[in-house]
Parts: sequence; C-alpha cells; structure tokens
Amino acid sequence: MWMGGVGDQPAGSGRAFSLRTMDRDQNRGDEGVRTTTRIGMNERIATRARKLHILVEDEGPGLSDTGNLFVPFFTTKQGGSGIGLVLSRQIAEGHGGTLELENRAQGRGARARIILPLDPTS
Repeated sequence: MWMGGVGDQPAGSGRAFSLRTMDRDQNRGDEGVRTTTRIGMNERIATRARKLHILVEDEGPGLSDTGNLFVPFFTTKQGGSGIGLVLSRQIAEGHGGTLELENRAQGRGARARIILPLDPTS
C-alpha cells in the first residue's frame, strides 16, 4: 500500500486536514476492486472530541454476512482463519478507539471506519 504525505495543516491544529487519497487496484480473480482510503479530521470533531477518523471504502461486492463479521474463527474465505477482523477490532479498542464495518449506502462496496482518540489517555 502507498499513502501520500500530509496536507498543509498539522494533525493537532484543530483545522480540517487530510492525507492524499490512496487508490489501489486489488487483483481478485477477474474482478479488480478499487479501494479508496481517506484519512482526515473533521473540524467539528477536532474541536469537540479530538478523534481521528480513518475511512476505507471499496467498490467490491459488499459484506454478505454482517452479523458474523466479528465472530472469532468465522470465515467465508477458503483458507481464512476468521481472526483478522476480530484482532483488528481488539487493537482499535486497545487504543481507546472503535472499528466499524458496513455496506455502503450508495453503490457497491463496503466501508470500514476506524475512530481513534488523538490523546489516548483521555
């Protein structure tokens, strides 16, 4: 994965900032999936909650079984272990944050949102 550099505003400035958009084509059989990642801080959130929002969206088929996303050892992938999402959520929570997954409301694909406090002690 490649990620661009930080924009003009520093993370703690209380102003909106963003990193460059990252686009990546993933080879999934005959179908390429475009994944876009935006990392930034909404100005309203920055001044109130001081949290960093990381949003990852793709244009794939979406999530077929949302009820089992975070069930340990449940997998829909051949050869999958079923621990990736569980572990990812535990890591986010260990840093005082959250991990949410959902199907996109418009169009195809899924959306992952990681929310982390800018000051993990608060």
